[in-house]
Amino acid sequence: MLKIRPQPKSIISIDVGRKRIGLAGCDPFGITIKKLPPIIRKEFSEDLKILKVLCHKRKAEGLIIGLPLDESGRLTKQAIYSEKYGRKLSKALCLPIAWVNEHSSTWAAGELYGLHGDRSGQLDSAAAALLLEQWLHEGPELRPV
Repeated sequence: MLKIRPQPKSIISIDVGRKRIGLAGCDPFGITIKKLPPIIRKEFSEDLKILKVLCHKRKAEGLIIGLPLDESGRLTKQAIYSEKYGRKLSKALCLPIAWVNEHSSTWAAGELYGLHGDRSGQLDSAAAALLLEQWLHEGPELRPV
């Protein structure tokens, strides 16, 4: 199946975890991807305040949310949690969203950046950067929730 690259725009990529949220962003042309400081999870309202400021500052036009599917492409418990969180966030920020399969992205980020065992959140943001890179190459297009 031929994949069509999405239209580049300023995007925030999110790797949703139970303790931390990894973040990455790209410029409006989709040329540069930057790992952003992770968020230590609190209540959704607290996460939202931080993400609202970040999205405004970076003029974000959409969100990429990683879904940790299993090796067969099926939803895991964490994928269901991430999907629910992403929908809630998309609605609260009034931003369209796209989902990216993040199966093995944390492992790949750990290998690429030498961050295995990291608990500071750098690994989470590195995984978010890989998700964003994957989205820029493969899509899918952003859609409203």
